[in-house]
Amino acid sequence: MEVINSLMTWILKHRIRQIERFKNNPHEVQDEILLKLISTAKKTQFGKKYGFSHISSYEDFARQVPTHDYEGIKPYIEQTMRGENNVIWPTEVTWFSKSSGTTSSRSKFIPVTEESLEECHYKGGKDMLSLYINNYPDTKLFTGKSLSIGGSHQINPLDENKNSKYGDISAVIMQNLPLWAQLARTPSLETALMDEWEAKIQKMAEETLKENVTSLTGVPTWTLVLLQRILEMTGKNNISEVWPNLEVFFHGAVAFGPYRSLFKALIPSPGMRYMETYNASEGFFGIQDQKESEELLLMLDYGVYYEFIPMEEWGKEDPCIIPLEAVEAGQNYAILISTNGGLWRYKIGDTVKFTSTSPYRIKISGRTKHFINAFGEEIIVENAERAIEMACEATDATITNFTAAPVYFSENKNQGAHEWIIEFAKNPSDAELFKSQLDEHLRNINSDYDAKRYHDMVLKKPIIHFATAGTFEKWLKSRGKLGGQNKVPRLSNNREYIDDILKWL
Repeated sequence: MEVINSLMTWILKHRIRQIERFKNNPHEVQDEILLKLISTAKKTQFGKKYGFSHISSYEDFARQVPTHDYEGIKPYIEQTMRGENNVIWPTEVTWFSKSSGTTSSRSKFIPVTEESLEECHYKGGKDMLSLYINNYPDTKLFTGKSLSIGGSHQINPLDENKNSKYGDISAVIMQNLPLWAQLARTPSLETALMDEWEAKIQKMAEETLKENVTSLTGVPTWTLVLLQRILEMTGKNNISEVWPNLEVFFHGAVAFGPYRSLFKALIPSPGMRYMETYNASEGFFGIQDQKESEELLLMLDYGVYYEFIPMEEWGKEDPCIIPLEAVEAGQNYAILISTNGGLWRYKIGDTVKFTSTSPYRIKISGRTKHFINAFGEEIIVENAERAIEMACEATDATITNFTAAPVYFSENKNQGAHEWIIEFAKNPSDAELFKSQLDEHLRNINSDYDAKRYHDMVLKKPIIHFATAGTFEKWLKSRGKLGGQNKVPRLSNNREYIDDILKWL
């Protein structure tokens, strides 16, 4: 195993030179990506409609091609799902990633082409390892196995010939991994792709607890469920006693800050490391590339062309849209992408803040539809997660999940409020202190919220419910969204989610 470890680290280190190229020449690389995408798709139905043959610059592209949300591009995707070729991308599409649709109750289906698998998702996975090895050259990562938690997939019912399938992006990636990667992971593919989530967790625990696991990959929430099940089954005090060679957790999908203390308690090894990635159904976008910083390096050579909408322009009929070269550090932007998966000027629903423009590094700040702005307070997910984290630190608490929404004015009330439901793995030492700390830190973080809270004139103190263990899991299960890519919406500007979850308290 030592020989394999040395060989793999040597191979993966060679990618660092290419990463340095796009870090040093970001605009040149992005221009190359755009022109390659346009050239490749110019004879597709979409390319002909929008005159791709006459596009030779970003200015042409921005003028000729409209922006799309999912509803806008959905007709093209449905054509593709029915088995039609050359609609939005020239090569045959046999896989679709099913997004849980966290901004609505409806599922979304994202084409996963051979090019997006190879040049984006797989390249991102390899770069994650390359950057990790570059930071930790003494790693023993390849002396054991990677435990990955994925979703499931099924036949696409719209395709009469049954030639295509859809599923969570993790399942699509896992199903198509090359043999060498399959041999390096656990549990078995059959178990990893089970669709009944509760049975899957049990089977995964049974299969993996005796393996030499050196890394974990997955969403923090569901990884915690698995780790806790393993401790229940083994009777061990912590995961380091089960997997003494475990050295890193590659995580994404939700902010890690609120979960950090719980992972440290479960995995007390001083050598344990954590590395964040930004991998979505639509593509692999960012990787944490520095030891001491949680910023994500924006990956610019994956067949993805980026554009951005300043959030103060969001919702306008004709918003200002800018390319990468025009972004500024510290500003909040909504992302648009054009990809080798056949998405064109597509609004993915995520917002980011640039922490650096040389090289381009970002932090995920939230979702375009996951915010609270009922009273002009403009609370974004990043604000809420940071305030929760600080309240937890002050009261020695650890959360598993939370959601929040506004309480609107009514005929009898001329004050609003924010209502929270929070589920803990470790309850606060002082419940009232936790509530006051959450409010106080949110006021310190967000001046608009602070102004509305002044003397309770617009917003009164937040209403906070402490949920019993398993509440959010039960709610997700009731909606058929347990496991996989499914997540609890952190914030909502309406009460659709919170009123439903309150029934489970």
